[in-house]
Amino acid sequence: MFAEERQQLISGLVAELGRVSVTDLAERFSITTETVRRDLAALESAGSLRRVHGGAVPSDRLSTREESVGERAIQRPSEKLRIAQAALALIPEDSSGSILLDAGSTTETLAGLLAAQRGNGGNAGELVVITHAIPIAAKLSGNPGIALQILGGRVRGLTQAAVGQSTVDSASRLRPDIAFVGANGIHATFGFSTPDPEEAAVKAAFVTSARRVVVVADSSKLDAETLVQFAALKDVDTVITDREPSEELSAALAEAGVDVVLA
Repeated sequence: MFAEERQQLISGLVAELGRVSVTDLAERFSITTETVRRDLAALESAGSLRRVHGGAVPSDRLSTREESVGERAIQRPSEKLRIAQAALALIPEDSSGSILLDAGSTTETLAGLLAAQRGNGGNAGELVVITHAIPIAAKLSGNPGIALQILGGRVRGLTQAAVGQSTVDSASRLRPDIAFVGANGIHATFGFSTPDPEEAAVKAAFVTSARRVVVVADSSKLDAETLVQFAALKDVDTVITDREPSEELSAALAEAGVDVVLA
């Protein structure tokens, strides 16, 4: 196989899988790890990918890159729906209690499911839902089966969520039964991360305050590192995603005592 052909295949694998390792590529193409590194260097120079420790990720996976709410909403909708359905199953339908919903497209999908489930009131107890996200609050406002609480603060336009010290302080004074938290990156050594420091501070407060922490993230976030860590793996109880994590990440999650739910 010519180097150019092999590099095209490597570029396609990175785009499809989100991350590739040097050792896996060497095995797949029956070449040395040195040859793989040369291929990755050439592809990085061409802008096709970005090299990271032990492998490569797509070129658009930068530590500070963050998409708007609108952009996220149209990406991987079927995966996010399955994840949201699995998350909904963790909330007893016929009871009260309290949950916290972080900003994000997957948690917004969960809010929509929750609104439909609780919409007619019925015999279910009133569920307290706490959020700092305007789109989520809009979905749940006025629902007869939900007591909505909104955390205040400066609204960040990109995510349409309140951030800042007042948001963090408000979250720190709560103790919800479950916090459903989004993440831009889930990594074996770096833990859970997000690009913006203020968003990270709010997420960290959510993780600290809740009795149970459930991270909802589609598989494009697996093995990714973004700029700011908001929690170590051991700080989270459950991860719901749509694909089996890599061997390294699976081992790290298991060692940290994190349950992985595949949706």
